[in-house]
Amino acid sequence: MNEFLMIFRRDFETEDAQPSPISLEKHLQEWQEWYSNLAAQNLLVQPLRRWDGSGKIVKKNKSVINGPYAEIKESVGGMIVVLADDYEEAAEIAKDAPILKLGGNVEIRMAVR
Repeated sequence: MNEFLMIFRRDFETEDAQPSPISLEKHLQEWQEWYSNLAAQNLLVQPLRRWDGSGKIVKKNKSVINGPYAEIKESVGGMIVVLADDYEEAAEIAKDAPILKLGGNVEIRMAVR
């Protein structure tokens, strides 16, 4: 089994893209169920880590700008590390990620040994 980083992204800034409090509560329950399912299958290497919506970017010329990506609305909301045989299996796991229901996406990266 290989370790795969799953990075969850969505629009956390645009007011119209935010779920209602009731929808958010249901959404958080879906995350808990998804994590519990991954943990029960011994696929969860590292649990969710949430990241703030701001950040900094250091450019080649050593200038520092506000980030993560000023030109796009989408930002990282969290990440986990899971076990899977290959990218195809990792993608199947990611297809059940609750972030997809809010219009987000999951970036998958395999750890290099």
